[in-house]
Parts: sequence; structure tokens; C-alpha cells
Amino acid sequence: MKTKIKIFAALTMLLVVLGTGCKKFLEVDPKSTIGEEELFNSEIGFQQALTGLYSQMASRDLYGDNLSMGFSSLIAQNYSTSLSGVFSFPTTVALNFKGNDAVPLVSGIWTKGYNTIAAANNILSKIDNKQSIFTGNHYALVKGEALGLRAYLHFDLLRLFGANFATNPGKKAIPFRTELNALSKVPSTVDEVSAAILADLKTAEALMKGKEPIATEKSRRFRMNYYAIKALQARVYLFRGDKINAAAAANEVVNSGIFTLIDPKSVSAPAASRDRTFSTEQVFAIRVKDMRTWVETDNAYFKSVSDNRKNLTRILTDFQTLYETGAGGGTDIRFANLIEADGLTYFCTKYWQTWVGTVENDRLDQNVSLMRLSEMYYILAETAATPDEGLVFLNKVREKRVIPVIAAGITAQRLSEEITKEYQKDFYAEGQLFYYYKRKVANRMQFSSRNLTEASYIVPVPDNELEFNPNYN
Repeated sequence: MKTKIKIFAALTMLLVVLGTGCKKFLEVDPKSTIGEEELFNSEIGFQQALTGLYSQMASRDLYGDNLSMGFSSLIAQNYSTSLSGVFSFPTTVALNFKGNDAVPLVSGIWTKGYNTIAAANNILSKIDNKQSIFTGNHYALVKGEALGLRAYLHFDLLRLFGANFATNPGKKAIPFRTELNALSKVPSTVDEVSAAILADLKTAEALMKGKEPIATEKSRRFRMNYYAIKALQARVYLFRGDKINAAAAANEVVNSGIFTLIDPKSVSAPAASRDRTFSTEQVFAIRVKDMRTWVETDNAYFKSVSDNRKNLTRILTDFQTLYETGAGGGTDIRFANLIEADGLTYFCTKYWQTWVGTVENDRLDQNVSLMRLSEMYYILAETAATPDEGLVFLNKVREKRVIPVIAAGITAQRLSEEITKEYQKDFYAEGQLFYYYKRKVANRMQFSSRNLTEASYIVPVPDNELEFNPNYN
């Protein structure tokens, strides 16, 4: 019987949820074990299970690497295709998803993504029957976070493996998993998956509204907080072409007053205190505490130890093109402060943080932005009623990036082009640009001469899933 899918094996999932993440949180002996019944018999147990879920998201298979600086940035052509270093990923960059270096990355994303969804479903399957054990607003927050994370993970899997909503909403995409079992599931269509995601987010919004403590607890930006729910709604509505609801959700984030566009002075500060991750803009980010091992140590992605090592880098003229230094972009804080030289090549320093301090929670590094305030401004610019109204939102970000504002009186086509440029600049090496290109069905990506079609943007479902689930045809 081929009804079991590896990614949903119950033992694997339970090891994920009940394993290292929870043990570290409890600080128990590594040989100790915690039964599931015991774990979900207290509020702290649910919190620990949720911590394990975030730990999974921070893994290299997901947002610690592949869905941020790694795979999803490689396929957006963020790095040079001519380099021959340790991390050149030739078939990945060529969008040959069946190539030797692409296959394990794609499989890792799918498997870890659905394992993490299984962890969220495990929490959701237990929490309603345990509502009485929670104090204050914690039941609503934990359930809302679990629903939001399930939605977030499904949406990124949909954006990678599914077709474009605008052109093919009825095409089978991915399974939308809401139950904790190891049975194969018929994939839902692009329309069905995105609608189910919005349903999860609506429930999470109702649970968390008025109970979100992010205004007083800044660490909540590392959780799927209420405003992260709204920001994700804005993304999904825009994906579905619903500009009215996308704008409404983005407006709520912008008008909350909790997040602010970065102060240029904090980005141009000395290296030890430079805010490379634009922390005031982070609506939702993930802690990746061991990220340094693949970012800046030997065999690292960006900062190289060996002088002759060329990894995820570009030559200076490419960065000058990206940030339009010949058209007033030389003052752009992203170009001036987030690009550094490594021999004859240059690399992005968003994830390479010189740091001097004493308080762990004050660290500006070791985290990956998953949703930022600037994206909400770009969504408002794209969904505005007129090009000039949209330009107001775009110029607010440009001002804070210290580049010239664009004069009023532009066409809709020009506004669209300028929004694209800002996505390219702002989300360099963050993993969001590929999804933007895909939604727009761009026939060419920056730094690539390859002509693309809609099919070029669809990552094939991994063979290990097809082997156990025959329902994709």
C-alpha cells in the first residue's frame, strides 16, 4: 500500500515537536523524554510545542537558508551564474529543478515544510479540548499562531510548487493538510489552497485581535503575531488579484504605528551596531542562531575565509546596476552599507553582522526577515487607484532608503517598473523576489538572459512525494 507519505510519518513529526527544541527549552537531560500526553497537559507544554515548530522553520531546509538566502534567492538570479565556488549551484540557477544540486534542495523544502505543517496540526488537534488550562489570552495567541504558521507554510509551498493564480487558478497544486495522519491526500487547486489559507488567517485574526502584546513585547516580531497575520493576508489577497482586500490588510499594518521604516542613521552606523536587517521594519522574523556557520565561516555563503573562494556573490558593477548608482542610487543605504568587498567580488552583508554587546536579545543579527513593512508599502503602491496615489507610498520608502523621490505624473507602466526595481533592491537575498517575478509572469529576471514562460516558474513536486501519492494526475 502506498498510502503513507514519508513527510507525514507520525514518528518523524513527533520527534520534531518533542525533540531537541523542547528539550532545550526545558533544559532537561538529553536522555529524558516527554510523553505527548504530558506535553499537551499544560499551557507551558503547548508553548514548548510551538517553540519546536519555530525551530523547524529556522532550519536550513526552510527559512534559515533554502527559503531565504539560499534556494529561493538562487532561482531569482540574485547571485552570479559564472562563479565556480563551493556554492555555485549551477542547475538550480539554471532553473533545472531536476539537476543534481537542485533535487536535494527541493526535496528538503517539501519534506521539512510538510513536517512543520504536521507539527502545527498536532497542536491544533489538541488545543480546543485543553482550552481550560490556559491563562489570560494565551489560548487565543497559541492557536492563532499555529493557524498562522500553517497558513504561512502552505502559502510558500503553493507559491513554489503551484501555478499562477491569475492564469491557472484551477490547476492542481499541493495538498492542504489540516489533519494529523499519514494518508495520502488529493492535491487541491491553486484557488482552493489559497482560499483555505485565507480561511485559516481569518480564524487566526479573530482569535488574536485585541489580544496581541507586540506593542509592549518586541520579541513578538519573532512570533506569528496579529500584524503578521494581516501582512500575510495582504500577500495572499494580492496573489489572488484581490487588490481591495490586499490594500485593506496592508493599511492596517502600516497604520498600526508599531513598525517604522528604518532610520538611515541606524544602517550607516559603525559596523558593530549597524542594523543590517532593518529590524524596525520586521513584522515577522525568525531566529536562526546557528546561521553563522553557513554565512561567514569557512565554506560560507557570503564572507569567505579563503581568498580564492567565490560563493554567493556578484561583481561590483552588478550591484551598481541593481541599485542604479548612475541614476542617483549611489546614496542608497542598501548599496552604501549592506555590500562589502571580498577580494574582487562583493557580497551582501544582511546576514553577516559584526556585533559587540552583552544582552542576547539586543542582537541585530541571527535572524531572517519573513515579512517587512516596506512590502506593505509596495502592496499599497501596486493596489492604489491611480499611479500618482501609488507613487506616494513608493516614495515614502525611497526617502528612507536615501534615494531621489519620483516626480508625480507617471504612467501605470512606469509605476509598475519602479515597484519591480524596489522589490529587486529591498528583497535581495531574502527569498521574496522569485515569488514577485512569478506573480507577474516576468519574461526575464534581472541578471539573466533566459526567456521565461509561466512553466519556468513552477518547481516540480519531488519524486519522493509522487511515489507515495498518485493523485497529482
